Amino acid sequence: MRRGGDGGEGQGLLAQLRNPPGGRNARIMLLALAVDRTGSGLWAASSVLYLTFVTQLSAQQIGVLLGTAGVAGIAGSPLAGRLAGRFPVRPLLIGCHLLRLVTLALVLVCSDFGALLPVIAVTYVGDRAAKTLEMLFATRTAGERRAAYQALSRSAANAGYGVGAGIAAIGLAVGTTGAYRALILGNALSFVVAAVLVWRTDEARERTLEVARSGAPAGDGREAPVGDGREVLAGDGREAPVRRTGPWRDRGYLRFALLDIPMNLDDSILAVGLPLWLVERTSAPHALVPAFLVINTVLVVVLQLSVSKRAEGPRRATRAVLLYGVLTFVCCGCLAAAALVGTWAAAALLLAAALLVTLAELMRSVSSWELAVLLAPEDSRAAYLGVAGMSQSIQKSAGPPLLTGAVMAAGPVGWLVLGTAVAGLSAVQQRSCARRLGIDEPRTEPALQAG
Repeated sequence: MRRGGDGGEGQGLLAQLRNPPGGRNARIMLLALAVDRTGSGLWAASSVLYLTFVTQLSAQQIGVLLGTAGVAGIAGSPLAGRLAGRFPVRPLLIGCHLLRLVTLALVLVCSDFGALLPVIAVTYVGDRAAKTLEMLFATRTAGERRAAYQALSRSAANAGYGVGAGIAAIGLAVGTTGAYRALILGNALSFVVAAVLVWRTDEARERTLEVARSGAPAGDGREAPVGDGREVLAGDGREAPVRRTGPWRDRGYLRFALLDIPMNLDDSILAVGLPLWLVERTSAPHALVPAFLVINTVLVVVLQLSVSKRAEGPRRATRAVLLYGVLTFVCCGCLAAAALVGTWAAAALLLAAALLVTLAELMRSVSSWELAVLLAPEDSRAAYLGVAGMSQSIQKSAGPPLLTGAVMAAGPVGWLVLGTAVAGLSAVQQRSCARRLGIDEPRTEPALQAG
């Protein structure tokens, strides 16, 4: 394996940011994404304290408020996908930014729980819709290099989020009502700037459907496009016409979206499982908690571009799903063992778990998007991607209570059960996707080569 310590990866990242897949449109969208996520970092770091000290809500009210908003946000992805199938993506994305601008302005003038509940719920709907529209815009702009664009977008998003969190730290250190309001205004301002940047792009054209309609081989000729109205039969490899009336009646795609929910659990494991498990069930020093986020951020920035190149295309994307399950299983094993050993052994196991869950996240970040696009019929891609976008939203709502209420309550055995379940479901997902895409097991091409 090549070592990344010589700066090659960093130079590659900078070069790609200057000339990303998709050219000018992609460059502007990456900047808009970084600005948007800077605002998200401000909100994430300050929202709970703002609601506590400025609006005077109780902890229970804040929990209900954010929990309800998270559930409401699930509707944002399919709604955006449905609208994007009928209207251009660019004005829809601008509309999402402006919608969140209005709702954030209302947050500043509302102090009653009953008034804040629908306002923040709509904010979360707009947030999830914007993420789906960004994905769809990138898919149309970057084309076959969407995995490389996804890597760049994650780097831009992480950078923006980190900047936002850093700015928020200054405001929180001041701790006055004015400082809290300034942070919320900063988030609102990010939506204005992002909307202006999106307005400067040209609407990405839909890819033509002549290839799909003619039945000609796609790309390198190894497989037929999913969107051409044919589906490979499991028994003898023959193809039969399939009538699709949309993602909600496409059982194969719904199965992919459903199985993709546990394929996003790395997010909750890193943000909730690791720190709470360290504090409650191990003797490791609490000072390790910030290290988990540092490990995650650094590795994502350094490795994301490299990993994306090794997960492009249907064969490698399906293999990445399987590797996700293996990495998550080993991560859960480390967490289970950390509760059974001494202080420094527990610390080492928890740091290993942070490393493994980050590697799993890298696998998921490219495979989920790549497969969501590949499995969708090209002429209905917007609606299909809207359904696929629900997986992450559902996980964000269901993942934390699953970990705290079931997995961690069961002790080390709970982590082993979770790891086994995710590994098993990843194998099911891999096989299901490979069958739908008509991919036979490759005999000569190793997946995710070490380079």
